Amino acid sequence: MLQSAKFLCKPSGSDKFLSMENLSKESINLEEELQAENDLERTLIRQPSFRKGLLWGVPRYGHPEGEIYKHIKEVYQNIDHLNLDDAIRYQLRIIALTHDTFKYCEDKNRPRDWSKHHAVLARNFLGRFLNDPTILKIVELHDEAYYAWRLIHLYKEKVEGQKRWHRLLQALGKDVPLYYLFFKCDTQTGDKNQAPLNWVEKMLPR
Repeated sequence: MLQSAKFLCKPSGSDKFLSMENLSKESINLEEELQAENDLERTLIRQPSFRKGLLWGVPRYGHPEGEIYKHIKEVYQNIDHLNLDDAIRYQLRIIALTHDTFKYCEDKNRPRDWSKHHAVLARNFLGRFLNDPTILKIVELHDEAYYAWRLIHLYKEKVEGQKRWHRLLQALGKDVPLYYLFFKCDTQTGDKNQAPLNWVEKMLPR
């Protein structure tokens, strides 16, 4: 399970956008692209470190769209297809906007320092702007169901995978339904493997 730490983002290399491609990205109107719906979304998008994260990314497996903001647009489309009340929609959109935005400064050295995982960085950054335990918790744990599935089905570590899954359920408590909705909206994007979602749907209590 991920552990929260004080927000710290120190990406490797220069912290400046120097290439012509990155300069052209700077002209993108992210508030318009993401159709910001409220003051919090607009405030987050205007933060320089957050904006940099939204513009980061190249086409890759699971994310053929490339930049993070394009992935968020796909998640938003999935949220739009759900019949939700305004409060749940608000929560899902903030989670979607934030969940992957700090991938650009994630520490992937081995062994992994999970306090510098992109989800922890995102949770700690978002904590500066709102105090909603449910949103913050799901941002931090949004990849945990995938990691549990991966342990069981790819690494063949069934016991550890089951433990990770049950720790997740315990941490989520009453917020399991909202977590599932986000996991579904996030997984059904790009060319992501749908096996983790199918597994989660079998594992969740009805």
